[in-house]
Amino acid sequence: MPFSNATRKKASHDQQDTERSQRKRRVSGENRQGLAGLKRHKQEDSDFCHSDPAHHSSSQMDESVNSRKPNFSALVGSNGLTNRASSLANSKPGTAKKLVIKNFKGKPKLHDNYKEETWMKLRGAVDAIHKSTSIKYSLEELYQAVENMCSHKMAVMLYDSLKVVCEEHIKHQITQFKGNSGDELDSVLFLRKINKCWQDHCRQMIMIRSIFLFLDRTYVLQNSMVSSLWDMGLDLFRQHIISDTSVQTKTVDGLLLLIERERNGEMVDRSLLKSLLGMLSDLQIYKEAFEVRFLQETERLYAAEGQRLMQEREIAEYLHHVDKRLEEEQDRLMFYMDQSTQKPLVSCVEKQLLGEHLVNILQKGLHQLLDENRTDDLKLMYNLFAKVKAGLETLCQHWGDYIKKMSRYGIQGSALNWFQSYLPGRKHCTSINGSFGSTIVINPEKDKTMVQELLDFKDKVDNILQSCFSSNEKFINTMKESFETFINKRLNKPAELIAKYVDSKLRAGNKEATEEELERMLDKIMVLFRFIHGKDVFEAFYKKDLAKRLLVGKSASVDAEKSMLSKLKQECGGAFTSKLEGMFKDMELSRDIMVHFKQHIQHQKDSISIDLTVNILTMGYWPTYIPMEVHLPPEMVRYQEIFKSFYLAKHSGRKLQWQPTLGHCVLRADFRAGKKELQVSLFQSLVLIMFNDGDGFTTEYIKQYTGIEDGELRRTLQSLACGKARVIIKTPKGKEVEDGDQFHFNNDFKHKLYRIKINQIQMKETQEENVNTTERVFQDRQYQIDAAIVRIMKTRKTLTHTLLVSELYNQLKFPVKPADLKKRIESLIDRDYMERDKENSNQYHYVA
Repeated sequence: MPFSNATRKKASHDQQDTERSQRKRRVSGENRQGLAGLKRHKQEDSDFCHSDPAHHSSSQMDESVNSRKPNFSALVGSNGLTNRASSLANSKPGTAKKLVIKNFKGKPKLHDNYKEETWMKLRGAVDAIHKSTSIKYSLEELYQAVENMCSHKMAVMLYDSLKVVCEEHIKHQITQFKGNSGDELDSVLFLRKINKCWQDHCRQMIMIRSIFLFLDRTYVLQNSMVSSLWDMGLDLFRQHIISDTSVQTKTVDGLLLLIERERNGEMVDRSLLKSLLGMLSDLQIYKEAFEVRFLQETERLYAAEGQRLMQEREIAEYLHHVDKRLEEEQDRLMFYMDQSTQKPLVSCVEKQLLGEHLVNILQKGLHQLLDENRTDDLKLMYNLFAKVKAGLETLCQHWGDYIKKMSRYGIQGSALNWFQSYLPGRKHCTSINGSFGSTIVINPEKDKTMVQELLDFKDKVDNILQSCFSSNEKFINTMKESFETFINKRLNKPAELIAKYVDSKLRAGNKEATEEELERMLDKIMVLFRFIHGKDVFEAFYKKDLAKRLLVGKSASVDAEKSMLSKLKQECGGAFTSKLEGMFKDMELSRDIMVHFKQHIQHQKDSISIDLTVNILTMGYWPTYIPMEVHLPPEMVRYQEIFKSFYLAKHSGRKLQWQPTLGHCVLRADFRAGKKELQVSLFQSLVLIMFNDGDGFTTEYIKQYTGIEDGELRRTLQSLACGKARVIIKTPKGKEVEDGDQFHFNNDFKHKLYRIKINQIQMKETQEENVNTTERVFQDRQYQIDAAIVRIMKTRKTLTHTLLVSELYNQLKFPVKPADLKKRIESLIDRDYMERDKENSNQYHYVA
């Protein structure tokens, strides 16, 4: 039946597909059989080295293949591809000829002795490699032989036979390490010999694998239970050489000996160490054969070294030695150690040289390093301790202890003196200059320098925190806790001295610092202020000193005063600074009042020869001053009455109380050398005005005439007769004013300045004044406690004693003892603000 067009096209296509598949099979067969794999062997694996025959030119390889018989490819005979191709090349142009490629008619057969002959050829090549002699055949021919045997299912026999040959050779190698020959070798020679054996073995296995590469990439890859040729060589070397007890022991002992010599500073063959340790790692016995013993020896070495050097060396020197040892071990790890050893090795060194001696290092050397401000050594200590478990925690604890101890022992005392005081068996003693053993906070003798020493110590501590301890938050918090602990060891006094220190810096005449330096100093003062508990004590003394600065005009800078006030307000809140702000407000209002008063005076008919300036102070804002009645000149009394009438006319219902202790005047005096202006206090002016009416007054007469209190009068006379500017003369001469002394006007007084300021001799604050100030603070505290108790009870109505005390501690901002709280509670019960529960005495009820 004739085909349709579609059918004919389909048949034609099927025929063409069949022909193409036949051609592909024939070409593939020819490539496999005829080309004999020569081109495939050109550097198939770049990891392996070949002998010189592998580098022959292609023409030499072709001649070699064609000349040597029998060859597996030669058994195929002419495949027709070359002849037909050449006939096509020689055919006339324009003629088309059909190329037909046919399959082999049958599988070629090997001659009977091919298997034995080929293996003997390969066996000879392997033996030549083992003996380091030349190979009779080219590597291409040997590679082809392996490929032919694998293609004809001889791979199992070939692999097993090769393994037997290699195993026999390796078994023979062990003899050089056994018996007398091995025992007589010293460690280094033995290591070099075992290293040569290993290097030879690796080189031989690389050559063997390059010949049997086809076997390694076909048979081995197809059978997961069979080791690769390289792994087989490693297994045989491990089994017959390195697993031998004597060989392994001597190898590891030699390695440990070389490493110990290097640690002792000797030069060793590092390449030998690297090669042999790499061998152990490749043979997968590095950990059990070497690393365990190595770490044990390392621990033993550094444990003994740490104990010895801790006794012999200073701490700074010891720390540098530890750092050097760690660097050496890191270098060893980088050069010849296996990386798996890094963590246990470094941990072992750190533990034996640092971890076991943490407390001893700190007790022996930390205080000395801190005293001498050896920042580099302290930074090294911090970095080393950070590597050890609990290292920084221990360092932080001793850091806090150092701050607390240094707060008690003089900062100016040398570190040696401080350390000697804590030597075992030594009694505390005082150094020659008296600074050692003296205390900063507790000892009253250090009161004058306490605040400055604390500031210097704080600067030193801050510098160490930043440059040595990386501003570690834990160390900063420990420093703050330690400062707060020691600065409050002596209740109230640090707060008082800090207030006086601020006064000395803000007082006029202080030219030690610029405005910027003064601002930085105030910031540092505020740091100390945060540590003190008795902030109300600071407020009391600061307010008293501030009043003197404002009233006497001794404030160095209004901006600095307001800056300090702003810092206090930011730190403690508006309630803390409300009275201080009221003092500034009073001074501003007083200036406005005096402007209006001057205008009022101008309209008066009576002329007044003196100029008067009055400051109106609100008693609730300012410190309490003891009123003192003195005998003022009539002009002053009349001026006071005029101002009093003026002020009360504008502010009815108010009462004025004059405070002469805070007054100051400017007097004009005539001396033989000329006229001068004397800037003096009100008491000094009262004494000097007496000499307008006479001369030669006794102490008793001056006291009676002026009405000045005895102690104040004696200080006034001292300032005028015994100071630098002696405008009156005391008879007899002397620094102290006694009863019966006479005073005369010094008409011969000379001075280069026209206006001369005669400072009043400041009365040192007596113990009574300090007690009074402190008592006022305690009285204020009682009021605050009472107010807090009433406020809490009014809100909660009923509370147990424990809960009430807990609430009070949360609200009160100053230190208070439980016994004091109990007294205030009893006082409020007596005054019927609260009552006890009738059934439970520890429970209170608020009484509305």
